[in-house]
Amino acid sequence: MLDVRERSANWTLARGMLAAVAVAATAPAAAGEASSGPALGAFWRTFFARPSTPPPAPADNPSSAARIALGKLLFESPELSGDGSRSCASCHDANRAFTDGRARALARDGSDLARNVPTLLDLAWGRTFMWDGRATTLEAQAAMPIENEQELHGNWPAIVAGIKRRPQVDVAFHVAFRERPAAQPITITRALAAYVRTLTSPRTRFDRWVEGDETALDARELSGMALFVGKAGCVACHATWRFTDDKFHDIGLPSADPGRGAIAGGVPGLAAFKTPTLRELARTAPYMHDGSKPTLEAALDHYAGSDATPPGLVSRPSLDTSVVRDLRLSAEEKADLAAFLRALSANP
Repeated sequence: MLDVRERSANWTLARGMLAAVAVAATAPAAAGEASSGPALGAFWRTFFARPSTPPPAPADNPSSAARIALGKLLFESPELSGDGSRSCASCHDANRAFTDGRARALARDGSDLARNVPTLLDLAWGRTFMWDGRATTLEAQAAMPIENEQELHGNWPAIVAGIKRRPQVDVAFHVAFRERPAAQPITITRALAAYVRTLTSPRTRFDRWVEGDETALDARELSGMALFVGKAGCVACHATWRFTDDKFHDIGLPSADPGRGAIAGGVPGLAAFKTPTLRELARTAPYMHDGSKPTLEAALDHYAGSDATPPGLVSRPSLDTSVVRDLRLSAEEKADLAAFLRALSANP
């Protein structure tokens, strides 16, 4: 977590940049100027440009076709769970951008877990994992739901024994790994991580706009983008092509969850959570770490009020400096912003 001075300095810099964008956005367009105008030109195309290649895999878990295929098989296998009733794919549904459509994840006993299921897309670029960042690698993250008694509740000796009873799977481990025995907890989590690193968000109309297609976004979406990088200040946290800064913020949710404040590396008492990606958000509702916002419009109402209604966030001393205070957006502005955010998802 950035300390207060560093976050304040970053936000001051961001504010200056956003102010310049806001001024440019109100300037009249010159004859023949691109429809996106000076506020949405080359700088933002560079800022949001999708990289051409993924980052390299860790040295201790180099990627290979054999590891990826094995990881996908394990991801979908109920044998990782203690009772064989669920798999990683039970909560991370590919048709929902690897979320589950629930406010909070379903526990084995039928109750709700504490948090919403986050998407697995684009995690190859991630720095930390889980809403509170307690996993520092995808390999470490893969072990957590397997060992959690309310998620998969797997038993490592039983899992390995089950693999040994399936000759084709056992052979796949020997092809993918040089460790002996080939099937063991560390190779299982490495295979899962190798597969998850291949899960990337699809290209969208927004990506086409970034690449220079002026017709890819309509006027309402471009207006929403100007709000996103300007008045609403969303870009302060939802930065980079993945629309996340991979950092932790208190955004004023009325939740008792301690978040990163309860783990090593966090600030005790500061309920901060990792900024989620906005890619494919049309398929990842409900929103927030607690799933408390069922729709995109409800999420926007949390940050932005109207003339008659204040924002829904709780104003408190720990509220992140990146959050625009007392933000007011008209109904038309909210509709424009929502239109832009939906353009970050590919067509079904």
